[in-house]
Amino acid sequence: MYFISTRGKERVTGAQAIVQGIAGDGGLFVPEKFPAVSSEEIEKMLEMDYAERTAFVLSKYLDDYPADELLTAVRTAYSRFEEGDAAPLVKIEDGVYILELFHGPTCAFKDMALTVLPYLLKKGCEIVGIKEKVLVLVATSGDTGKAALEGFKDAKGVKIMTFYPEEGVSKMQKLQMCTTEGNNVNVVAVNGNFDDCQTGVKKIFNSEECRAALKKKGYLLTSANSINFGRLAPQIAYYFSAYCDLISSGQIQLGDKVDFAVPTGNFGNILAAYYAKRMGLPVGKLLCASNRNNVLTLFFGSGTYDTKRPFFRTMSPSMDILVSSNLERLLFEFSGRNAALTAERMNALSAKGKYSVHADELAKMGESFYAGFASEDDTVECIYEFFMEYGYPMDTHTGVAMHVAQKYAEEQKDAEEKHPMVVVSTASPYKFPQDVLYALTGNDVKDSYKGVKRIHLLTAMKVPESLKAIRYLPLRFKKTTSPAKMFDEVLEFIG
Repeated sequence: MYFISTRGKERVTGAQAIVQGIAGDGGLFVPEKFPAVSSEEIEKMLEMDYAERTAFVLSKYLDDYPADELLTAVRTAYSRFEEGDAAPLVKIEDGVYILELFHGPTCAFKDMALTVLPYLLKKGCEIVGIKEKVLVLVATSGDTGKAALEGFKDAKGVKIMTFYPEEGVSKMQKLQMCTTEGNNVNVVAVNGNFDDCQTGVKKIFNSEECRAALKKKGYLLTSANSINFGRLAPQIAYYFSAYCDLISSGQIQLGDKVDFAVPTGNFGNILAAYYAKRMGLPVGKLLCASNRNNVLTLFFGSGTYDTKRPFFRTMSPSMDILVSSNLERLLFEFSGRNAALTAERMNALSAKGKYSVHADELAKMGESFYAGFASEDDTVECIYEFFMEYGYPMDTHTGVAMHVAQKYAEEQKDAEEKHPMVVVSTASPYKFPQDVLYALTGNDVKDSYKGVKRIHLLTAMKVPESLKAIRYLPLRFKKTTSPAKMFDEVLEFIG
């Protein structure tokens, strides 16, 4: 299997795509073709555990990696999860299910890929024959940063550095990152929002001068963000797994279509669902759920992606994003894999902050995607009412997705064909305790752990051990920088 750049100037193996992270022309790597998964293969997956399902999906793309090693690596990664099943599917009522992706070391869905990525990167370097040390750079809106730090801490031959928006993450997310242990990690706050962090990291990747300076110091640069295909690939697996669980529990028959509602920021999670559909998973609609920063909702409605608009800090900070990087991969597909047109649009986004797609492209996207958003009040109301009715506590991002799923269901109530709905739950409520507590009770608390305690008393939901453990750890990282000084911090870190 080969991978090509969305901007047309590169073709590499799977190992090369993962090691590089981003193409030399600034594009993102995508599979040269989508591997097919037949109905017979889905039927065989019913008998597999979650690790086996993930290794099977990965092997479809990464055929230059030894299949037995992939399975061993995935088993090792998911052995760190608190639940026996890394991605359990919870039935709420007939036709409504929640896919829980928050049982990993950092209580967010990013663990599903970032516990596996260190192996993929290390083995990739071995396959490609790279001897240099590796520097992993991460821009985070809260969850990716900690998951990447946890995955790569103390990894031999690797240093990892995370940039996060100073005022753009929850107190618990900040505490998670800034207490990270390990001798090869660094965390720096940026005066700005997530888009400033992401733009700064991309500038480093696309700068010949920066890459040359790092090479001089003996470092190869790569990414742990979802621009790296090694981040995206493991996420495809849990859509297949959820489908298999629906069959195994008698909720659907093989071949029935299923809808997925996905809280969406950088577009990686929902893109993984689209890739699963392209591989043959019977997917109906993919619901792209946004918060008040509803740039994606407006794009799917109008065909124009416009970042020249107000930016809002919300109670679902991991979705506080105006530049959704992985949308580039979707544009590439719906333009008929037109690399020149994709590059033109990305250049327009960089220069003017906006671009538009053709009417026929938008219509085709509408066949697979539905887009909606939730205001802050919508999110609070959804979390409260859902808990009152079902006794199930959701985090703020899942609340956004559930609101959009309910809105979609209302619009579809008279439709002839209705599909089961799986709402993707991307984080534990305990990662956002103050906002979840407010949604459930109307009470404000300043201390995150008071929020945790009160949510536990109210819901009896188990508090993750990893969140308990960080309460008394020292804050190791306190530095703040400007977007313009990010590379200076990188150079200081590697020495």
